[in-house]
Amino acid sequence: MAKKYGHRLKPLYILDILRRKSDESDPLNANQICEELQYYGIAAERKSVYSDISALEEYGYDIIKSGNPRGWFLGAREFEEPEIYLLADAVRTAKFISASKTAGIINKLDGFLSDGQRAKREKRVYFSSSSKCSNEELFYSIDCISEAIQSGVKIEFDYTSRVLSFDRKIVKQSNHMKIIPYALTWQDYNYYVIGNYEKYDNLIHLRLDRMNSVKQTEEKARHFSLVSKYSDRFDVSDYTSGLFSMYGGRLVPVTLCCKKSIIEQVADRFGEDIFIKNVTEDEFCFSVNAALSDALVTWIISYGDKIKVVEPEELIDMTVRRAEDVLKIYSCGEKNE
Repeated sequence: MAKKYGHRLKPLYILDILRRKSDESDPLNANQICEELQYYGIAAERKSVYSDISALEEYGYDIIKSGNPRGWFLGAREFEEPEIYLLADAVRTAKFISASKTAGIINKLDGFLSDGQRAKREKRVYFSSSSKCSNEELFYSIDCISEAIQSGVKIEFDYTSRVLSFDRKIVKQSNHMKIIPYALTWQDYNYYVIGNYEKYDNLIHLRLDRMNSVKQTEEKARHFSLVSKYSDRFDVSDYTSGLFSMYGGRLVPVTLCCKKSIIEQVADRFGEDIFIKNVTEDEFCFSVNAALSDALVTWIISYGDKIKVVEPEELIDMTVRRAEDVLKIYSCGEKNE
Protein backbone atom coordinates (compact mmCIF):
# COMPACT_ATOMS: atom_id res chain seq x y z
CA MET A 1 0.00 0.00 0.00
CA ALA A 2 1.47 3.35 -1.05
CA LYS A 3 2.27 5.95 1.59
CA LYS A 4 -0.04 8.92 1.57
CA TYR A 5 2.72 11.42 0.88
CA GLY A 6 5.11 8.95 -0.72
CA HIS A 7 5.06 10.37 -4.23
CA ARG A 8 5.67 13.91 -3.03
CA LEU A 9 8.76 12.71 -1.18
CA LYS A 10 9.90 10.28 -3.87
CA PRO A 11 12.98 12.33 -4.93
CA LEU A 12 14.21 12.31 -1.31
CA TYR A 13 13.71 8.56 -1.07
CA ILE A 14 15.66 8.12 -4.31
CA LEU A 15 18.48 10.25 -2.87
CA ASP A 16 18.52 8.07 0.24
CA ILE A 17 18.58 4.91 -1.89
CA LEU A 18 21.50 6.21 -3.94
CA ARG A 19 23.35 7.17 -0.74
CA ARG A 20 22.89 3.74 0.85
CA LYS A 21 22.89 1.38 -2.09
CA SER A 22 25.12 2.89 -4.78
CA ASP A 23 28.76 3.67 -5.29
CA GLU A 24 31.20 3.72 -8.20
CA SER A 25 31.45 -0.08 -8.19
CA ASP A 26 27.71 -0.66 -7.76
CA PRO A 27 25.56 1.84 -9.70
CA LEU A 28 21.77 1.43 -9.70
CA ASN A 29 19.60 1.48 -12.83
CA ALA A 30 16.01 2.70 -13.02
CA ASN A 31 14.51 -0.75 -12.52
CA GLN A 32 16.59 -1.34 -9.38
CA ILE A 33 15.59 2.06 -7.97
CA CYS A 34 11.92 1.25 -8.61
CA GLU A 35 12.35 -2.03 -6.72
CA GLU A 36 13.96 -0.22 -3.79
CA LEU A 37 11.12 2.33 -3.72
CA GLN A 38 8.66 -0.52 -3.23
CA TYR A 39 10.20 -1.12 0.23
CA TYR A 40 8.92 2.37 1.12
CA GLY A 41 5.48 1.51 -0.28
CA ILE A 42 5.98 3.69 -3.36
CA ALA A 43 5.08 2.46 -6.83
CA ALA A 44 7.12 4.22 -9.53
CA GLU A 45 7.77 4.05 -13.26
CA ARG A 46 11.18 4.27 -14.87
CA LYS A 47 10.39 7.60 -16.59
CA SER A 48 9.52 9.24 -13.26
CA VAL A 49 12.88 8.05 -11.84
CA TYR A 50 14.69 9.84 -14.70
CA SER A 51 12.75 13.01 -13.91
CA ASP A 52 13.47 12.81 -10.17
CA ILE A 53 17.21 12.23 -10.69
CA SER A 54 17.29 15.21 -13.08
CA ALA A 55 15.63 17.36 -10.36
CA LEU A 56 18.18 16.23 -7.77
CA GLU A 57 21.02 17.07 -10.16
CA GLU A 58 19.49 20.48 -10.81
CA TYR A 59 19.36 21.08 -7.06
CA GLY A 60 23.12 20.39 -6.85
CA TYR A 61 23.60 16.72 -5.96
CA ASP A 62 26.52 15.03 -7.70
CA ILE A 63 24.76 12.06 -9.30
CA ILE A 64 26.96 10.33 -11.86
CA LYS A 65 25.64 8.23 -14.75
CA SER A 66 27.65 5.09 -15.36
CA GLY A 67 27.91 3.26 -18.68
CA ASN A 68 29.30 -0.10 -17.58
CA PRO A 69 27.38 -1.30 -15.74
CA ARG A 70 24.56 1.11 -16.59
CA GLY A 71 23.04 3.13 -13.80
CA TRP A 72 23.63 6.02 -11.39
CA PHE A 73 25.63 6.44 -8.24
CA LEU A 74 26.11 9.27 -5.76
CA GLY A 75 29.46 10.92 -6.50
CA ALA A 76 30.43 13.56 -3.96
CA ARG A 77 29.31 12.70 -0.42
CA GLU A 78 29.50 14.56 2.90
CA PHE A 79 32.65 12.52 3.60
CA GLU A 80 34.83 10.66 1.15
CA GLU A 81 35.50 6.98 1.86
CA PRO A 82 39.13 7.53 3.05
CA GLU A 83 37.92 10.33 5.35
CA ILE A 84 35.46 7.94 7.01
CA TYR A 85 38.26 5.39 7.46
CA LEU A 86 40.45 8.06 9.06
CA LEU A 87 37.73 9.29 11.43
CA ALA A 88 36.70 5.75 12.38
CA ASP A 89 40.32 4.80 13.13
CA ALA A 90 40.79 7.97 15.21
CA VAL A 91 37.72 7.11 17.31
CA ARG A 92 38.76 3.46 17.54
CA THR A 93 42.22 4.28 18.92
CA ALA A 94 41.10 7.09 21.27
CA LYS A 95 41.41 5.63 24.76
CA PHE A 96 39.26 8.33 26.33
CA ILE A 97 36.14 7.29 24.36
CA SER A 98 34.27 4.43 26.02
CA ALA A 99 33.58 1.18 24.16
CA SER A 100 29.85 1.89 23.83
CA LYS A 101 30.45 5.45 22.58
CA THR A 102 33.08 4.15 20.14
CA ALA A 103 30.60 1.70 18.65
CA GLY A 104 27.91 4.40 18.48
CA ILE A 105 30.11 6.97 16.73
CA ILE A 106 31.46 4.45 14.22
CA ASN A 107 27.89 3.36 13.49
CA LYS A 108 26.97 7.00 12.75
CA LEU A 109 30.00 7.38 10.48
CA ASP A 110 28.85 4.25 8.63
CA GLY A 111 25.71 6.14 7.68
CA PHE A 112 27.78 8.23 5.26
CA LEU A 113 28.88 5.10 3.36
CA SER A 114 27.10 2.88 0.88
CA ASP A 115 26.33 -0.70 1.91
CA GLY A 116 29.24 -1.94 -0.20
CA GLN A 117 31.69 0.57 1.25
CA ARG A 118 30.52 -0.26 4.77
CA ALA A 119 31.09 -3.96 4.25
CA LYS A 120 34.70 -3.26 3.23
CA ARG A 121 35.29 -1.00 6.25
CA GLU A 122 33.82 -3.47 8.75
CA LYS A 123 36.43 -6.07 7.79
CA ARG A 124 39.27 -3.79 8.87
CA VAL A 125 37.95 -2.09 12.04
CA TYR A 126 38.54 -3.72 15.42
CA PHE A 127 38.94 -2.29 18.88
CA SER A 128 39.47 -3.88 22.26
CA SER A 129 37.08 -2.87 25.03
CA SER A 130 39.87 -3.36 27.56
CA SER A 131 41.82 -0.46 26.02
CA LYS A 132 38.88 1.93 26.44
CA CYS A 133 37.90 4.03 29.44
CA SER A 134 34.67 3.35 31.31
CA ASN A 135 33.67 6.99 31.81
CA GLU A 136 30.38 7.49 29.98
CA GLU A 137 30.16 11.15 31.06
CA LEU A 138 32.95 12.33 28.75
CA PHE A 139 30.77 13.91 26.05
CA TYR A 140 28.65 15.68 28.63
CA SER A 141 31.86 16.95 30.24
CA ILE A 142 33.15 18.30 26.92
CA ASP A 143 29.89 20.19 26.36
CA CYS A 144 29.82 21.54 29.93
CA ILE A 145 33.47 22.68 29.87
CA SER A 146 33.08 24.30 26.44
CA GLU A 147 30.14 26.33 27.73
CA ALA A 148 32.11 27.31 30.84
CA ILE A 149 35.02 28.55 28.69
CA GLN A 150 32.63 30.62 26.59
CA SER A 151 30.86 31.99 29.68
CA GLY A 152 34.08 32.69 31.59
CA VAL A 153 33.14 30.74 34.73
CA LYS A 154 34.80 28.08 36.86
CA ILE A 155 33.97 24.38 36.86
CA GLU A 156 33.96 21.85 39.69
CA PHE A 157 34.22 18.08 39.45
CA ASP A 158 35.50 14.89 41.07
CA TYR A 159 38.94 13.85 39.76
CA THR A 160 39.84 10.16 39.92
CA SER A 161 43.37 8.81 40.30
CA ARG A 162 44.73 5.31 40.89
CA VAL A 163 46.70 4.33 44.01
CA LEU A 164 48.02 1.13 45.55
CA SER A 165 46.00 -0.03 48.55
CA PHE A 166 47.33 -1.68 51.71
CA ASP A 167 46.18 -5.09 50.44
CA ARG A 168 48.29 -4.67 47.27
CA LYS A 169 45.44 -3.83 44.90
CA ILE A 170 45.17 -0.92 42.48
CA VAL A 171 42.19 1.17 43.59
CA LYS A 172 40.69 4.48 42.56
CA GLN A 173 40.42 7.51 44.79
CA SER A 174 38.52 10.70 44.04
CA ASN A 175 39.23 14.31 44.99
CA HIS A 176 36.87 17.23 44.53
CA MET A 177 38.43 20.06 42.51
CA LYS A 178 37.52 23.49 41.17
CA ILE A 179 39.45 25.08 38.30
CA ILE A 180 39.23 27.81 35.67
CA PRO A 181 39.06 26.16 32.21
CA TYR A 182 40.77 27.87 29.27
CA ALA A 183 40.95 25.24 26.50
CA LEU A 184 40.35 21.63 25.51
CA THR A 185 42.90 19.57 23.58
CA TRP A 186 43.39 16.05 22.26
CA GLN A 187 47.01 15.04 22.90
CA ASP A 188 48.86 11.72 23.20
CA TYR A 189 45.67 9.64 22.76
CA ASN A 190 43.89 11.48 25.60
CA TYR A 191 41.60 14.49 25.94
CA TYR A 192 42.64 17.25 28.35
CA VAL A 193 41.27 20.45 29.80
CA ILE A 194 43.88 23.17 30.30
CA GLY A 195 43.18 25.61 33.09
CA ASN A 196 44.23 27.21 36.34
CA TYR A 197 43.93 26.00 39.91
CA GLU A 198 43.28 29.35 41.57
CA LYS A 199 45.68 28.78 44.47
CA TYR A 200 48.57 29.00 41.99
CA ASP A 201 49.57 31.37 39.22
CA ASN A 202 50.27 28.76 36.57
CA LEU A 203 48.56 26.40 34.14
CA ILE A 204 47.60 22.78 34.71
CA HIS A 205 46.10 20.11 32.46
CA LEU A 206 43.78 17.30 33.54
CA ARG A 207 42.44 14.27 31.70
CA LEU A 208 38.73 14.40 30.92
CA ASP A 209 38.26 10.64 31.25
CA ARG A 210 39.20 10.99 34.93
CA MET A 211 36.67 13.77 35.56
CA ASN A 212 33.19 12.97 36.88
CA SER A 213 30.14 15.06 37.81
CA VAL A 214 31.44 18.15 35.97
CA LYS A 215 29.39 21.25 36.76
CA GLN A 216 29.63 24.93 35.96
CA THR A 217 29.72 27.33 38.89
CA GLU A 218 28.59 30.94 39.05
CA GLU A 219 32.08 32.09 40.02
CA LYS A 220 33.74 34.27 37.40
CA ALA A 221 37.09 33.12 36.00
CA ARG A 222 40.20 35.26 35.91
CA HIS A 223 41.70 35.86 32.50
CA PHE A 224 44.44 33.50 31.28
CA SER A 225 46.78 36.46 30.76
CA LEU A 226 47.13 36.65 34.56
CA VAL A 227 48.55 33.11 34.81
CA SER A 228 50.31 32.59 31.48
CA LYS A 229 52.35 34.32 28.78
CA TYR A 230 49.32 34.56 26.48
CA SER A 231 47.47 37.85 26.25
CA ASP A 232 44.85 38.05 23.47
CA ARG A 233 44.49 34.37 22.55
CA PHE A 234 45.20 31.17 24.45
CA ASP A 235 47.64 29.30 22.17
CA VAL A 236 46.96 25.60 22.79
CA SER A 237 49.50 24.50 20.19
CA ASP A 238 52.27 26.54 21.81
CA TYR A 239 51.38 25.29 25.29
CA THR A 240 51.43 21.61 24.30
CA SER A 241 54.52 21.79 22.06
CA GLY A 242 56.99 21.87 24.95
CA LEU A 243 55.30 19.17 27.03
CA PHE A 244 56.16 15.48 27.10
CA SER A 245 53.21 13.09 27.30
CA MET A 246 51.26 16.00 28.83
CA TYR A 247 53.30 16.01 32.05
CA GLY A 248 53.86 19.52 33.32
CA GLY A 249 57.12 21.23 34.12
CA ARG A 250 58.95 24.53 33.97
CA LEU A 251 59.75 25.56 30.38
CA VAL A 252 63.49 26.06 29.90
CA PRO A 253 65.86 26.34 26.91
CA VAL A 254 67.28 22.87 26.23
CA THR A 255 70.18 21.92 23.93
CA LEU A 256 70.60 18.30 22.87
CA CYS A 257 73.13 16.56 20.62
CA CYS A 258 71.70 13.55 18.77
CA LYS A 259 72.79 10.92 16.30
CA LYS A 260 71.48 11.52 12.78
CA SER A 261 69.85 8.08 12.88
CA ILE A 262 67.05 9.43 15.16
CA ILE A 263 66.24 12.61 13.21
CA GLU A 264 62.74 11.25 12.50
CA GLN A 265 62.02 10.71 16.20
CA VAL A 266 63.35 14.16 17.10
CA ALA A 267 61.20 15.82 14.42
CA ASP A 268 58.13 13.88 15.60
CA ARG A 269 58.72 15.04 19.16
CA PHE A 270 59.73 18.68 18.64
CA GLY A 271 58.58 19.51 15.11
CA GLU A 272 60.56 20.42 12.00
CA ASP A 273 61.19 24.05 12.95
CA ILE A 274 63.77 23.38 15.66
CA PHE A 275 66.98 25.41 15.57
CA ILE A 276 69.68 22.97 14.39
CA LYS A 277 73.35 23.80 14.85
CA ASN A 278 76.77 22.11 15.02
CA VAL A 279 76.07 19.45 12.42
CA THR A 280 78.85 16.85 12.02
CA GLU A 281 79.14 13.71 9.95
CA ASP A 282 77.06 11.55 12.31
CA GLU A 283 75.29 13.90 14.72
CA PHE A 284 73.51 17.23 15.07
CA CYS A 285 72.73 19.58 17.97
CA PHE A 286 69.59 21.65 18.40
CA SER A 287 67.94 23.99 20.89
CA VAL A 288 64.29 24.09 21.91
CA ASN A 289 62.11 25.20 24.81
CA ALA A 290 60.88 22.13 26.70
CA ALA A 291 59.23 21.33 30.02
CA LEU A 292 61.79 20.22 32.58
CA SER A 293 60.18 17.02 33.79
CA ASP A 294 60.68 13.32 34.49
CA ALA A 295 58.91 12.61 31.19
CA LEU A 296 61.60 14.51 29.29
CA VAL A 297 64.34 12.60 31.11
CA THR A 298 62.61 9.30 30.34
CA TRP A 299 62.48 10.21 26.64
CA ILE A 300 66.19 11.10 26.62
CA ILE A 301 67.21 7.94 28.51
CA SER A 302 65.15 5.76 26.14
CA TYR A 303 67.59 6.54 23.30
CA GLY A 304 70.67 5.54 25.30
CA ASP A 305 73.91 6.84 23.76
CA LYS A 306 72.09 8.44 20.81
CA ILE A 307 71.23 11.61 22.81
CA LYS A 308 73.44 13.79 24.99
CA VAL A 309 72.18 16.75 27.04
CA VAL A 310 74.36 19.84 26.53
CA GLU A 311 72.36 22.26 28.66
CA PRO A 312 70.92 23.21 31.08
CA GLU A 313 72.98 21.77 33.93
CA GLU A 314 69.80 20.93 35.82
CA LEU A 315 68.66 18.59 33.05
CA ILE A 316 72.14 17.03 32.83
CA ASP A 317 72.03 16.29 36.57
CA MET A 318 68.50 14.83 36.32
CA THR A 319 69.54 12.56 33.45
CA VAL A 320 72.72 11.40 35.20
CA ARG A 321 70.81 10.64 38.42
CA ARG A 322 68.23 8.64 36.46
CA ALA A 323 70.97 6.61 34.74
CA GLU A 324 72.69 6.01 38.09
CA ASP A 325 69.42 4.90 39.69
CA VAL A 326 68.82 2.40 36.89
CA LEU A 327 72.40 1.11 37.23
CA LYS A 328 71.96 0.67 41.00
CA ILE A 329 68.97 -1.62 40.46
CA TYR A 330 71.00 -4.03 38.38
CA SER A 331 74.16 -3.64 40.48
CA CYS A 332 72.20 -4.59 43.60
CA GLY A 333 70.79 -7.57 41.77
CA GLU A 334 74.26 -8.88 40.99
CA LYS A 335 75.38 -8.50 44.63
CA ASN A 336 72.28 -10.37 45.87
CA GLU A 337 73.20 -13.27 43.63
